[in-house]
Amino acid sequence: MTERSRETRRQAVALAYQDAEGAPRVVAQGYGELAERIVEEARRQGVYVHDSPELVGLLMQLDLDEEIPPRLYQVVAELLVWVRELAEAPGATE
Repeated sequence: MTERSRETRRQAVALAYQDAEGAPRVVAQGYGELAERIVEEARRQGVYVHDSPELVGLLMQLDLDEEIPPRLYQVVAELLVWVRELAEAPGATE
């Protein structure tokens, strides 16, 4: 792998949250082609995709099915509010 390809290697993490759970969980994560497939599937399902390399880097340290740690509650909560506002905006597609 060249130095340039390491720098541009994409990462993706998918979170899911159910009201009965304590915190959102990591339901998918990957690098490169797998990351691209995660993003493509999210878009195909009508799920909003947010690009935050710093947050993804922190979430990539978690295991699959692991709840996010309390130190990330605030930033993930703000992200969920943003997604809800987008979904409720006039003209938003579901």
